[in-house]
Amino acid sequence: MVQPRGKVMDSLREALHLSRMSLTALIMVQGIILMYTVNGDLLDSNMLGASNSSSSEKHAKEYCSMYGICGQREDGKVLNCPYSVPAVKPSKIFSSKIQSLCPTITGNVCCTADQFDVLRQQVQQAVPLLVGCPACLRNFLNLFCELACSPNQSLFVNVTSISQVKKNSTVDGIAYYVTSTYGEELFNSCKEVKFGSANTRAIEFVGGGATNYREWFAFLGRQASHNEPGSPYSMDFITTVPPSSSMDPMNVSVFACGDTSLGCSCGDCPSASICSDSLPPVPHKNGSCSIHLGSAKVKCIDFAMAIVYIVLVSLVFGWGLLCKTENSSKASPRMRPLLHTEEESELHSVNKNEDVTLPVQGDEKVPISTKESTLPFIQCYISKYYRKHGIWVARHPSLVLGISVTVVVLLSLGLLRLEVETRPEKLWVGPGSKAAEEKEFFDTNLSPFYRIEQLILATVPLSKDSPAPSIVTDKNIKLLFEMQKKVDGIRGNYSGSFVSLKDICMKPVGDDCASETVLQYYKMKPELFDEDDGASHAMFCFEHYTSSEPCLSAYQAPVDPSTILGGYTGSNYSQATAFVITYPVNNAVDKTGSENGKALAWENSFIHLAKEELVPMAGSHNLTLAFSAESSIQEELKRESTADIITILISYVVMFAYISVTLGDISPHISPVYVSSKVLLGLSGVLIVLLSVLGSIGLFSVLGVKSTLIIVEVIPFLVLAVGVDNMCILVHALKRQPIELSMEERVGNTLAEVGPSITLSTLSEVLAFAVGSFISMPACRVFSMFAALAVLLDFLLQVTAFVSLMTFDFRRTEENRVDCFPCIRVSSLATELEHGNLGKRQQKPGLLVRYMKALTTRLQPGLEQQVALPRDSYLQGYFNNISEYLRVGPPLYFIVKDYNYSLESDNTNLLCSISQCESNSLLNEISRAALTPKSSYIASPAASWLDDFLVWLSPEAFGCCRKFPNGTYCPPDDQPPCCTSADGTCGISETCQDCTTCFLHSDLIGSRPSTVQFRDKLPWFLSALPSADCAKGGHGAYTNSVDLKGYENGVIQASEFRTYHTPLNKQRDFVNAMKAAREFSARVSDSLKISVYPYSVFYIFFEQYLDIWRTTLINLSVALGAVFIVCLVITSSLWLSAIILLVLAMIVLDIMGLMALLSIQLNAISVVNLVMSIGIAVEFCVHITHAFSVSEGDRAQRSKEALTTMGASVFSGITITKFVGVLVLCFARSEIFEVYYFRMYLALVILGFLHGLIFLPVLLSVCGPPSIKSVLDNDEQNQSRTHPNQHDLGLYKMERESSD
Repeated sequence: MVQPRGKVMDSLREALHLSRMSLTALIMVQGIILMYTVNGDLLDSNMLGASNSSSSEKHAKEYCSMYGICGQREDGKVLNCPYSVPAVKPSKIFSSKIQSLCPTITGNVCCTADQFDVLRQQVQQAVPLLVGCPACLRNFLNLFCELACSPNQSLFVNVTSISQVKKNSTVDGIAYYVTSTYGEELFNSCKEVKFGSANTRAIEFVGGGATNYREWFAFLGRQASHNEPGSPYSMDFITTVPPSSSMDPMNVSVFACGDTSLGCSCGDCPSASICSDSLPPVPHKNGSCSIHLGSAKVKCIDFAMAIVYIVLVSLVFGWGLLCKTENSSKASPRMRPLLHTEEESELHSVNKNEDVTLPVQGDEKVPISTKESTLPFIQCYISKYYRKHGIWVARHPSLVLGISVTVVVLLSLGLLRLEVETRPEKLWVGPGSKAAEEKEFFDTNLSPFYRIEQLILATVPLSKDSPAPSIVTDKNIKLLFEMQKKVDGIRGNYSGSFVSLKDICMKPVGDDCASETVLQYYKMKPELFDEDDGASHAMFCFEHYTSSEPCLSAYQAPVDPSTILGGYTGSNYSQATAFVITYPVNNAVDKTGSENGKALAWENSFIHLAKEELVPMAGSHNLTLAFSAESSIQEELKRESTADIITILISYVVMFAYISVTLGDISPHISPVYVSSKVLLGLSGVLIVLLSVLGSIGLFSVLGVKSTLIIVEVIPFLVLAVGVDNMCILVHALKRQPIELSMEERVGNTLAEVGPSITLSTLSEVLAFAVGSFISMPACRVFSMFAALAVLLDFLLQVTAFVSLMTFDFRRTEENRVDCFPCIRVSSLATELEHGNLGKRQQKPGLLVRYMKALTTRLQPGLEQQVALPRDSYLQGYFNNISEYLRVGPPLYFIVKDYNYSLESDNTNLLCSISQCESNSLLNEISRAALTPKSSYIASPAASWLDDFLVWLSPEAFGCCRKFPNGTYCPPDDQPPCCTSADGTCGISETCQDCTTCFLHSDLIGSRPSTVQFRDKLPWFLSALPSADCAKGGHGAYTNSVDLKGYENGVIQASEFRTYHTPLNKQRDFVNAMKAAREFSARVSDSLKISVYPYSVFYIFFEQYLDIWRTTLINLSVALGAVFIVCLVITSSLWLSAIILLVLAMIVLDIMGLMALLSIQLNAISVVNLVMSIGIAVEFCVHITHAFSVSEGDRAQRSKEALTTMGASVFSGITITKFVGVLVLCFARSEIFEVYYFRMYLALVILGFLHGLIFLPVLLSVCGPPSIKSVLDNDEQNQSRTHPNQHDLGLYKMERESSD
């Protein structure tokens, strides 16, 4: 079963970007790089005047196209002066500063010192994004260094448009000539660079998601509107120059990402030569062999199995035909019928043998069949025991009934300590589960995965054939604001206090909830909706969510449209047909059940609001609304357990009514119906079944074993099936006894006749269920334990209490007393005939030869969430919408244990993925796996706290790790205390002007921090807020990614690297994703010698399916083996035991084949049902084979006799009883009952009937073993010839022992 969040549930859990933290100005990177003139001082007016006098533009070396600042826009962005001036020689200090950032700029320059300071201040925002790949960073910086300060600026920069600002001419547009080679190589060096904290590529931020250099240049060159980030003037990047032009495109040296001097990691540069040996494996394509039969396409394996099946069936029918021909042509003397008339044949049964007398208590003589003397020792002993037992019980029915009921009632008192386990993780996950241990480690050392509350608002197609319209309209967004207002107004009652969403929601940074919704593009404020042009603003943000400041969320993070939209194709977000609204809520390790009390209280109110108000609101706008809370699945499963109580009760009532009818004699020619009916006996039998179940549950409750809902739902059904069969056999056998015998004699003969087969079937069933107690899956283990004890108790009660009740009931009938009212006695003309003629009213069932198909198709493991819930559950629509609309997969964490960060260890380079990391490091391997998502199920590279920490420490990221002169942490210049809200645009403040980088290059060892440096600065990093000046701050994105307990000793006990699975819809997708992640982790762990394991919230619920086939086959094999051994011991016939084993195996295989045809998945419930089917199938087989083995005559006669004596009991006791009961289940409200109980039970009943009452008799008539009596008669004759006196003496001793 699937665990809740598998999505348990997994698909249940929405893949949110935990990594999206407060990257306030990060999205401005394409503008801030260009705005190298921001805050630059205006040039000296005299110089500008001189420049202004020369209006001609000159394109030559050592000339500038732009120099100085002539004004600023209304939004404060400064504008360059469009005047050509000669390049200026910088001072020595200024030249050194330029060289530190732009090593390609030498000699004269076309920028002032103030302009360069602004350039340096702005590019620091791009450095943290690209510093992990030095080649990319260098190429990117060179592009803007050349534009800003190159002495030959006029050769590749041409001012194309001029605007007037306060009577000053300013640059409004330029043409930037760059060679296509430079553009291509620049893009290639940066296209794969990762931005780890957002689980995406850096190009998404610095390039707007460009797919080639032309798109990147177009993104960088667009002119930003007022209050929009970007360049204040347009830039047209041109890669071709007309022959007559004097322009010379910029073409400074470009570094490939695989360059040895500025090499990038394999994660940032998969094409590097060092990474060529570690390319991702090509996904294996399973070759599918197929054969075309006309227009049909059949798989080779299916075609081959069909051929084998046809051959086997032909051999069986050929053998049967051959045997029939031989028997008709020549009859063996030994197999010649002993009686020739039809009447004699009918009377020739197990009860019509020559009788002898055996002394018993007192002076009475009890007839005993001579057949008992010829049975195998064990059967003979069991038969004699049951004869004495039956006589004693019939003489003391009240005592036996009182003792047996008292014992069971005492056991049932254990129900006072009954505890029912409803938590899915405790039902389907064993205590030694690897997934359970990993989850506990993750929750304890890092942080439990957050709770998910979700709404999915979707449009409805206007017609059947038309697609659903777009959800992104002004009307729908306004409706969403109305819904959000109601959600914000929810107040859950927890212990007298009211709980709102803000009290429990996840807040990565600040006080705003990290809700994932399209409303975040409006800062969750309705008033901004009208100010920002309504839905048009949302459509703009879909394309520029990483690069537009107005698109930032209320908690100052970019909002990926793939997490808030659904029903679109590719990246066509504007055509989305659904809004996905997700509220992440803080979670806690729930050990006592109260840690999440506030969240549960709010969730209850949330579900109530959604049902009563939000759904009608959506419907009034012709929209659909699906919703779910974290606690929804568990609550709905509880409701499911009670939803079909009435249906189950009706099923039991129907079976009880039929039992009462089939046990009685509904024939007015024999005795009145109200006398011959056995309603009271049938009710007593049902009560015995109930007492056996209660006794089993009570005993295990005393022992501290928790019960499950599946026990209440399935075990009574199972025990009733087994018990009814035995009841029918006992009652019908008692009816066959001669009326002239006393009641004690008839009861003794009855138990002697059917006792061995009942014992055989019961022991087989008990052992078949007992083996299930060794299963690690708690639900299966507990079910098997309870079922085994319940069947055993039912058997013991049947041979004691039910035999007593049967004695009372038959005496009531003989005394002509009314059923259910035994105090009332009536007269009947036909009373004498009732029992005397019962033996002659045997039905004559024929032998039907029916072709039985054994289907061997592939079963899919899993349990669809929709099946496990009531049909009217609100989660049905939610799960359907999840599959239809969701475009992201569940979060996937790779957990690293005991990471040794000391400088002496190489663990750091074996984990990281920036420059100088190992090519086969963990993060590089994850990046490579993400290149083949169809086989790896990994959607993107991992967000790496380690990479970001190393970049944050790097001196190149000079705006990140900084310190005050006193050695304390100094935040970036755009954060308090360096910048306050009153400062407006933040520059270098007096408070932080003396801050320096934490380390110089010389302080690091091989660009890596020492052990002490790592230990001291890690807490700084995890508490550092990300911002425009440093996007690599770890607060929010990595707050819970590192366990700092005991890290001072150089080892981090637990840390996680976060990525995402691909979208998972089907159960097999979840299973395959988990399997692929575990195989990947095992391979990496072996390679790196570091403990790594994967974790996702749904793993704990889907782990059972990794070896569900192994569990199934082991349990079925052991159960079948146990039945075989019991049959072999009791019957002493290998031949007969093998036939029983064969038929049982055929029934199980046929059920599994029908499971595939009926779309029944293989899971814990179906495994329980398969094991149970063996127990019930035993009832179809054992009694028939036992009757066959003790009958006389040829095989055909013995098969007919077996059906005559036992077939009716089996047919009425199991087949019809279960059939009428199962039919009621098709009306169940829960699909799980309809699928796993109605379909499987109906298949079991039908297949059991066809195999046990049709196939098995035919098989026995063809190749059944010889009669036990015939074999033993021959042995006795041989023995009597040699030792006649010893034989007679042995028989005499056996009879004396039995009488004693």
